[in-house]
Amino acid sequence: MKQIILASAIICLIFTACKTDKKAEPIQEEVQQTILEKVAYAHGYENWKDIASLKFTFNVDRDTMHFERDWLWNVSTNEVTGTSLGESLTYLRSEIDSVAARTDAAFINDKYWMLAPYNLIWDKESFTYQHDTLVEAPISKQSMHKLTIAYGSEGGYTPGDAYDFYFGDDYTVREWVFRKSNQAEPSVVTTWEDYKDVQGLKIATMHKNAEGTFSISFTGLEALKR
Repeated sequence: MKQIILASAIICLIFTACKTDKKAEPIQEEVQQTILEKVAYAHGYENWKDIASLKFTFNVDRDTMHFERDWLWNVSTNEVTGTSLGESLTYLRSEIDSVAARTDAAFINDKYWMLAPYNLIWDKESFTYQHDTLVEAPISKQSMHKLTIAYGSEGGYTPGDAYDFYFGDDYTVREWVFRKSNQAEPSVVTTWEDYKDVQGLKIATMHKNAEGTFSISFTGLEALKR
């Protein structure tokens, strides 16, 4: 009997030693993303670091009127070339003078329509935000998430403006509302649709109102990697 007990004790010690000697696996802590990051990354934000330049045409169609601006943005140097109505201007965003300021304001507007989900990270120190769920979207009337951001009253070309982003559980923006100076009534309400993958950037190439009388679209999209 003693021999059996002794043998059992030895076996137990062997298995205990094996468990003790085995190196513990490192614990992988899950990094929780904020709602701002979830929306940005759903649109390919992780690939932005690889982009060297971005070329696009910003189109506005209202009833029978058509207007467009062409942009070439050297992301690496932050040099911008804008062309509109047959006139072009090239400038560095770090050296904006009175001549370039008007063109730069147009560039910021057009770029924002295209990359607003990325601005949720770029501008996060400049606005306050609120996230709500199960809110009726203004155009589709579907139940969606709603993310409202309101910029501060100072800085930028249009301080104090607010935006309401509407998106599903995949965090891809489907509609939005622009409210000038954070007023209660919408200034512009459009869809976000016709998404295209441009070197990993997920870009909505069409925004239109519920009536179909107004749209903003992007054509000639080209991106070069670093």
